[in-house]
Order: sequence, then C-alpha cells, then structure tokens
Amino acid sequence: MDATKAGQDSLRPWIASYPEGIVWDSPIDDTPVHEQVLAACAKNPGALALDFLGGKTTFGELGEKILAFAGALQSQYGVTKGTRVALMLPNTPFYPIAYYGVLRAGGTVVNCNPLYTVPELSHITANAGADIMVTLDLQQIYEKGEALQKAGHVKKLIVAHFPNALPLVKKLLFSIAKRKDLARPAYGATIAAFEKLIERGDKPAAATIDPHKDIAVQQYTGGTTGIPKGALLSHANIAANVSQIDKWGDGLFYAPSKVIAVLPFFHIFAMTVCMNVPLGNGIPVIMLPRFELKALLDVFARTRANVLPAVPTLLNALARADHVTARHLESLQVAISGGAALPDEVRHAFAKKSGALLAEGYGLTEASPVVCCAALRKPGRPMSIGLPLPGTDLRFVDVDSGNVVGIGENGELQVKGPQVMSGYYQNPEADKEAFMQGWLRTGDVGHMDADGYVFLVDRIKDLIICSGFNVYPRTIEEALMTHDAVEEVNVIGVPDEYRGEAPVAYVKLKPGQSASESDLKTFLKDKLNKIEMPKDIIFKDALPKTLIGKLSKKELREEYAQRRSAEK
Repeated sequence: MDATKAGQDSLRPWIASYPEGIVWDSPIDDTPVHEQVLAACAKNPGALALDFLGGKTTFGELGEKILAFAGALQSQYGVTKGTRVALMLPNTPFYPIAYYGVLRAGGTVVNCNPLYTVPELSHITANAGADIMVTLDLQQIYEKGEALQKAGHVKKLIVAHFPNALPLVKKLLFSIAKRKDLARPAYGATIAAFEKLIERGDKPAAATIDPHKDIAVQQYTGGTTGIPKGALLSHANIAANVSQIDKWGDGLFYAPSKVIAVLPFFHIFAMTVCMNVPLGNGIPVIMLPRFELKALLDVFARTRANVLPAVPTLLNALARADHVTARHLESLQVAISGGAALPDEVRHAFAKKSGALLAEGYGLTEASPVVCCAALRKPGRPMSIGLPLPGTDLRFVDVDSGNVVGIGENGELQVKGPQVMSGYYQNPEADKEAFMQGWLRTGDVGHMDADGYVFLVDRIKDLIICSGFNVYPRTIEEALMTHDAVEEVNVIGVPDEYRGEAPVAYVKLKPGQSASESDLKTFLKDKLNKIEMPKDIIFKDALPKTLIGKLSKKELREEYAQRRSAEK
C-alpha cells in the first residue's frame, strides 16, 4: 500500500473492519436503474419478477409493460426529460411498471403517499409541478386524486384497476364482494385507464439521460416536522446507492433470494432496497399492500422468501406475537432494520423467534437513502448502525462549535458520497441548512468507535436540555424497553419551569401486563441519572406512528401541550 492510500485509509477506520471481499473504493455503477431493470427483463424473461398476493408477473411481462407505459406517456402526454409525474400508489404491480415507465420516458417520479391528506398532497403536486398523477381505483385513494384534479393541482389522472393486480380467483371474489370499495372514474380526456394505455403498445422513443444531472426522483421529506421539501435525486444518486447496497450484500440480492416488500415503495427505503436492488438483479419481489401479521406469515409459508427489509415496529410485532414461532420464520435468512433506531430489547426478542441475521442500517431521503449498514453475511456490533457503505465518507461535527470531533466523541453525523442529493427543489435556503462545507448534515447525533462502527444517540431536534445538560430520549427509551411489561415507548421533551425542559415518557404495555408509573420509575432508578428520569410516564393503548410504522413524537408533543392547556 502506498503512503497516500495508507493516509487516506487512516481517515477511514471502517475500511479495516469491512467483511472480506468487500472493497470501499471499488467502482460504483451509475447506470440508470430503469436500464438495469429492463436489462434483467430481457436476460431472463420467464423468471418471476413480481408476486402480489399470489398474482404473478414475469420479468418478460414486466419489461413489456414498462416500455408500453413509457411509450404511452410520451405519445399521449408529451412526457419528456424533466416532466414530473406523481405516483400515488400502494404496493401493487402497477407501481414498478409506472415508476420505471416514467424514468424510461425521461420523466421524473414524484412519490405521493396515498395516506396523506388532500392538503398535504396538494402541496407536493403543486410544488413539483406534477400535472400527471398515476393512481388506483380503490375509492379511498381515488377520491384524493379526484379532489386534486378538481382543485387544479393535477391536470390528468391515469387510473389502474385494482382487481387486475390479483390472481384470477381473488380478482373475481374482489369484484363481487368488494365492489363498493371501487371508484367509478369518468374516463375521458382527463382520466385514462392504466391498462388501456399499456394495451396501445406504443414504442418509446430514446430519452437521452445524463445520469449526474437529470433528476430521476423528486422525493418529498419533512412532512412530519414541517413543510415537505423535494429532495432532488439524480439517476446517478439512485443507481449509486443500488450499486453500494449490491456490493455490501455480497451476493445476498442474487438468485435464489426472494425479497419481501411489505414496506411501501413510495418510501425511499423500500423504493431502493425492496424494489430497485432486487429487480435490477433479476430476483423476485414479493409484495404486500400493507403490513398485516397474518398476511406476512402467509407469504413466508407460500414463497419461502429469505430477505425482509423492515422497520423496528414490524420486527417488534413479529417478536412479541405469542403465536409466531421459529417455524413461521424458518425461511428467513436476513432481516434489515431501517427507518428508525432499533431498540436492543427488540433485537433480543427477535433473536428468540428467528435465527435470521438481523442487520441494522441507517439512511435518509437525501442520500437515496442508505448511508451505513451492519454486515449482511455475519453478525454486526450490537447497538451499532454498522459501517459506511462503499464510496461513502462520514464525519462527526460538534453541534455547538462546528468543529470535527474525534473517535468516540458525540457530534452531528455528516455524509459525503455518490448517493447524496444535489439539493432541494427550488429551495436555496433549505440547501444552505442541509450542507456544511459540502457535507450533508443529517441532524443525527452519534459517534464512531476506533474500528469505524457508527453509533447514533438521537436526533438533534429531539435533544432535551435539562438544567443545561443534554438528555437523549433514546437513552430513556432503551432503559424502559428492558422492563418486562413494556412493549413500546416514546420519549419527548416538554417545557419545565424549573429545568427548562424535562423528559416525558409515553408507554404502551404488553397485552395482559400491568405496571404503574411508580413501578417504572422505581425500575429506572439504577438505570438513569436524576436528570434523565422522566417527569411523567403516561400510558396509552397505542402510540402514534408515521405512515411507514415509525414511532412519531409530533402527535405526542401536540397531545401533551393540549393536556397542559386543559389543566391550566
């Protein structure tokens, strides 16, 4: 090794901890993902690509539909480079067809969560300038698309017929028993049937893509903390992260693997890990429209799938359900936890149910999204989010001074790499806040150990300052999760006349278990210092979650404020 490389590696302690065969500076493939998927479709057309509740789509069929949809977008809607097309779809075969079709036509995907309210969707579509929206004829989703169109936020709707995603018997049963759940779109000049567009068989014209300049996905973020901002992810950003994950997987995402997609594709984690990575490698994606425990167990039994990207609440549900046994999960080899911090107690509880390797990863929308991950072929370091992916650089910066901190010292995690966005759409002020000296600011506080393993402490915005001392909600949450009666916990900071701020814990108990506030405070006495001890412990039957199942603090802060107001 030459002196220059040795010096660079000393600044990247994680390289020495990389699993054998994985190289940090190996070339990153920035071929646009739609080209990779279409190549996989051509290479093995008879192989299974998509499984939706038993409805099957081969790679050959997928490729034909992507091209036909791209052709229709160009010929019927004038979609060209830079045209924003909104997708408001749950996990169904329509989503990947539409997603890759938009990219092949040269357009930019704007993901819309079908569970968002019409005002939230109005902001996203209006801000993005997305005149076309692809959606579904399930009434509760379609009525939002219809409202957006009537308000002028989108001009044209393309509507897929939900029963067409199902295998024949289920399709017939749904059409009879669930007919009332289906909308009746008034097809015409402004509303088109998804299937009719594909039946046209239009051939798409070539779309010249500059992977590093042209935007593949405009992904909106920040909806739970403020006005959503459109992160501009280029074709190269998206493809780079796929390449990085592929290298990190060390063969995990190749045949005969099967990936379960229960997380929604409109979320960046699932879009990349559950869809782009497996389909680009020619392996099947087993889709569920939403998380239901029975449906997930049925998928394991029917498909013998072996890879499960998940969020901690999903893993907790599997671990805590008494009727779920090791036999239900025997095909599972690797579970990848992302989207939120994985509590140590959930890790241990899951290990009692499954022998699968449980790897925690970390990312953010602005990084396409994966930044770090535990090894996927051998156990990682407990409580760590793993090591930076190939081609990814990290540093930690003191929250107050802005100076880079040393090994083991807490600071804000900042990122550089080919997966990092160019900025936010038409939002220069947000760009200034998002970057420091060319490094993406994550807003997460943590540190790196001497071997390069990354540990997160909490979000900067969730930090509670009590009497001048920093209190991290995660510390309190981890301590409470070790109590036998506690199933879920979420800690927020609230105004306090004496200390400035104080922690308050919201707790959901396990079914059939009981514990009082004094019980839990007594339990915490030797686990937390006096400043960290919650001011109040409030019990709830259910804790609020975001739309991907992540525990949410926003609603709890609002609830506590209302409670305080009512007490005055």
